Amino acid sequence: MVFQSGMTLTEFRKEYTMSGLRRRDLAADPFTQFQKWFNEAVEAQVPEPTAMTLATADKSGQPSARTVLLKSFDERGFIFCTNYLSQKGLELENNPHACMVFFWKELERQVAIRGTVTKVPRAESELYFQARPVGSRLGAWVSQQSTPVSDRAFLEEKFREMEQKFPGENVPCPEYWGGYVLAPITIEFWQGRVNRLHDRFRFTKQTDKMWLTERLSP
Repeated sequence: MVFQSGMTLTEFRKEYTMSGLRRRDLAADPFTQFQKWFNEAVEAQVPEPTAMTLATADKSGQPSARTVLLKSFDERGFIFCTNYLSQKGLELENNPHACMVFFWKELERQVAIRGTVTKVPRAESELYFQARPVGSRLGAWVSQQSTPVSDRAFLEEKFREMEQKFPGENVPCPEYWGGYVLAPITIEFWQGRVNRLHDRFRFTKQTDKMWLTERLSP
């Protein structure tokens, strides 16, 4: 394929030369390593450092993916929120296995996390919901996520209706909205390197709750 600029797709390739990743650089615990890299992404002013691709699959194995935002992470895993009746919510209901990928282009880094997803406690979802801007809370009531709508005007009219229904700051959390936590089975840290000889280290959780660390071929 040739673009109007005259460039071909292969000419968009770039060499990754910023840094390397060695075993001695790794924390023993992958959550500590993720915190370190996440902090560095924030310090580097990476746009939307919490943005991640979330991949799910339905019960027949058909995959889907979309970009969502990480809300927090702790010893349980990595937390995000959504409409439980959305496509991803329904897929997770039937197949609770998922993968999330962070790509911090400015640092030539990627983190891929694979694991099992469960809902967070209801009180936790409601607490986070109340921390969101009012407009976002109203939007959660407006959007029956992933379902067809006639046009933009329909959404805007529904938003006005919700503004009247929930005036001021008192916008409750819908029952169909809340958080999920992905408990990781594997966490892989990828650092781009020259000649496509990238550094890849995978942490795999063992039955004794310890982590096995392996360097992977690029």
